[in-house]
Amino acid sequence: MANGQWFPQDWPERIRALTDGTLVPVVPKRAATVMLLKDTDDGGPVVHMLRRRASMAFAGGAYAYPGGGVDPRDDDLHVRWAGPTRAWWAERLGVDETAAQAIVCAAVRETYEEAGVLLAGPTPDSVVGDTTGADWEADRAAVAARDLSFAEFLDRRGLVLRSDLLGAWTRWITPEFEPRRYDTWFFVAALPAGQRTRNASTEADRTVWIRPSDAAASYDKGELLMMPPTIATLRRLAPHATAAEALAAAPGQDLAPVLAQARLDGDEVVLSWPGHDEFTKHIPIGTTGGGTA
Repeated sequence: MANGQWFPQDWPERIRALTDGTLVPVVPKRAATVMLLKDTDDGGPVVHMLRRRASMAFAGGAYAYPGGGVDPRDDDLHVRWAGPTRAWWAERLGVDETAAQAIVCAAVRETYEEAGVLLAGPTPDSVVGDTTGADWEADRAAVAARDLSFAEFLDRRGLVLRSDLLGAWTRWITPEFEPRRYDTWFFVAALPAGQRTRNASTEADRTVWIRPSDAAASYDKGELLMMPPTIATLRRLAPHATAAEALAAAPGQDLAPVLAQARLDGDEVVLSWPGHDEFTKHIPIGTTGGGTA
């Protein structure tokens, strides 16, 4: 394969169905994902990535960041909140205040569920330390199983959600021809002092800390499989020399949603992501399978 771009075998058929009007797009579910950074002594920061299990129906085998869909309870009003106001986040994310809290909460919750890292503290200017004890793990598992809402978890432990530790980076919407669709906000954050990541996700079989430039190079050589949003964000992270520098750059990032477009052009389907020419694909009408390309 030329690179590691994830390309499911049923895409050509679904794209043709979308272009001829026989496929009705699924409404995308709101989601959040976090690019967790850690500074190193040599060569800039590394980012935490996980490899989705090959058995997963969506993006199996692909490298991604911790993240997932918004829980309906993520907008619970009693969440203790530090950092920019909900109104500020609503304007930044392009949604109303209720949705803004839900998206930010989802980012923090999913990072805790899948990486064991918690962006919260007992006061508005503190962060919890080590979260690997048995009592923490029991709570994390209960949140992940939806037996305990994230708001209830924070309230039980007297914790404040640190929205100021997140920077909104980009927004991508799953193509209209996909059966599972997500409207995903990507955030950047630095690993809090005293905490460490672990593979706490049932959806991943491997986790790595890797320099964005190294991950992008491995993708270019076809060694790492990724979806377009993942490799696009890695390329934009690579120039930053520290995690703090990346966070400082977040307010200037464009959050206009990126949505793939599919059109018929003669005897082929053209698939493109506006503003990201490297992902454009020309698929012959007779193509029946994809794999990676």
